Amino acid sequence: MTTITTLLVANRGEIACRIFRTCRDLGITTVAVYSDADADALHVREADLAVRLPGSAPADTYLRGDLVVAAALAAGADAVHPGYGFLSENAAFAAAVQDAGLTWVGPPVKAIELMASKTRAKELMSGAGVPLLAPVDPATAGADDLPLLLKAASGGGGRGMRIVRELGALPSELLAAAAEAASAFGDGEVFAEPYVERGRHVEVQVMADAYDTVWALGTRDCSLQRRHQKVIEEAPAPGLEDALRTRLHDAAVAAARAVGYRGAGTVEFLVSAEGRPYFLEMNTRLQVEHPVTEAVFGVDLVALQLRVAEGEPLPAPAPPSASGHAVEARLYAEDPARDWQPQTGALLTLEVPDGPGLRLDTGYVGGDTIGVHYDPMLAKVIAHAPIRTEAVRLLAGALERARIHGPVTNRGLLVRSLRHPDFVAARLDTGFYDRHLADLTTPGPGDPATAALAATLAEAVRATTHGTGPAPTPTPTRFGAWRNVPSQPQVKRYRSEPDGTEHEIAYRTPRTGTPEPYDAPGVRVLAATPDRVTLELDGLTRRFSLTRDRDRLYVDTAGASYTFTALPRFTDPATQTDPGSLLAPMPGTVVRLAEGLAAGAAVEAGQPLIWLEAMKMEHRILAPTSGTLTALHAAPGDQVEVGALLAVVQEDLDATPVPASVPEETA
Repeated sequence: MTTITTLLVANRGEIACRIFRTCRDLGITTVAVYSDADADALHVREADLAVRLPGSAPADTYLRGDLVVAAALAAGADAVHPGYGFLSENAAFAAAVQDAGLTWVGPPVKAIELMASKTRAKELMSGAGVPLLAPVDPATAGADDLPLLLKAASGGGGRGMRIVRELGALPSELLAAAAEAASAFGDGEVFAEPYVERGRHVEVQVMADAYDTVWALGTRDCSLQRRHQKVIEEAPAPGLEDALRTRLHDAAVAAARAVGYRGAGTVEFLVSAEGRPYFLEMNTRLQVEHPVTEAVFGVDLVALQLRVAEGEPLPAPAPPSASGHAVEARLYAEDPARDWQPQTGALLTLEVPDGPGLRLDTGYVGGDTIGVHYDPMLAKVIAHAPIRTEAVRLLAGALERARIHGPVTNRGLLVRSLRHPDFVAARLDTGFYDRHLADLTTPGPGDPATAALAATLAEAVRATTHGTGPAPTPTPTRFGAWRNVPSQPQVKRYRSEPDGTEHEIAYRTPRTGTPEPYDAPGVRVLAATPDRVTLELDGLTRRFSLTRDRDRLYVDTAGASYTFTALPRFTDPATQTDPGSLLAPMPGTVVRLAEGLAAGAAVEAGQPLIWLEAMKMEHRILAPTSGTLTALHAAPGDQVEVGALLAVVQEDLDATPVPASVPEETA
């Protein structure tokens, strides 16, 4: 038996904050580690003590087990919790923690080693009677074996994963998957298995102690994924027959017993459309989606992890009874309509409604900055209710009413996903976004023009009360001259973000001083201040709240949120870029160039020219058209800001243009 008094969390962001919360409840002193990029991060501010890991890149900081162990010793910690990701499933790190005389809040080193390789784990599970997909030898694969799924033996998160539907593509895809796996995990081993079309990702949470007690804490469905990474999870997995549920529970317990497991872990399965389960892998750590299990079973999994690490038994031979349904949505700073492109910048506002059945786990608050070095997940929003329909409705409503200002997020996609007929009917499988993404990212039936009107009125009031309006006489040499006559119509222009639609709003300010729309029948201004506007639209009263950050305006109203960029009355020619300019889609690091790339080189439409890495994603910057590279401003190792000019391609007028940036891989 041991007693943990001071715990270092070898992680950052949301999971570090979540573990600290339980530690505060238990009276445990908390220690954070942080990179230079995270010096002002929320997890650092919430910890009792913090230790700097010099550098910003994960390889120099959070992945340096020696530095983390040294930090724990320097802070006087007596235990280490790895969270998820980074070193959480690294057996050598777990061993180093224990060798330093510290308590490891995780499974035995041997269990981590046995499950570290998916190929070896499958062999072990076969002996334990856990259902498996039959492996396929790529060297002898035939047309009848298609489609195939290639997977990295080590690591996860979609790296080294390829779907092969044509036999002729198998050799090249094997090479690509092996190269990607070697780069991501230091292990190029790849294996092949049948690809299950329209399969469901269903997992079982297990919790085990050192006294031969193993709990199976129900099922979770994690089928809604993009690039093999989860987006929406729920517990219990809906629509499973009792016999299948029992089989999954029994298989998960057998898997845990086969490796002598202790602590929290997750056994993941693929369930075919016919209801047949197949073992995928065992995650020897706490999962991102653990809150839905906590909500349904009324437990604190982190508290149970600490209890088991201290040598205590689980509080009962069987888990508590489940109650109700829980759904979790991962809120990402990313643009789903642009190939899930990660977003960076200042997070001005992050406010999610609080109330019965709602929970927010986050590593950010308003005023924080989203950087380029780490995963773009901002928060997890969880809803729990007696039945699934109510939990889904509660979560969708909370996300819809949230105020999130700053970089583009997937909030709209989450709301539409939760309300999609297939999700509502629990018709779930891993191809959900492959089929529905276009519809889910198409602008809905909102009213951006009225939101732009509200922004215009608020800005007009702001200009009057704070003296921030345009100068009455701009420089005549460029634009000519005019006078702003308050009683006459004036115009403001906005661009909707991120779709680029432009709105031109005419208004006037009568002698009463309250601005009003010009030539807008059916619209009446009931109240207008710089941060709130109330309009009556054909008898319906609507309220709009406004937040401004430089030239950005954020408008929140019931059921919708809008972001606008204020545009000048006239376009400044100096802001234009040359045709064929390739601009950095986000801040990041240039990792490589196409072989032989130099000014004067001929390029083909769609040819990868520059590889840019940011936020655990690698982007290929493609030639937008066939032509000649007339300028190259990028070199490997360059740190570039969003919008930086990387290269210029002079177009062959007979060529067909293509998108200039494509995300290639995620971690």
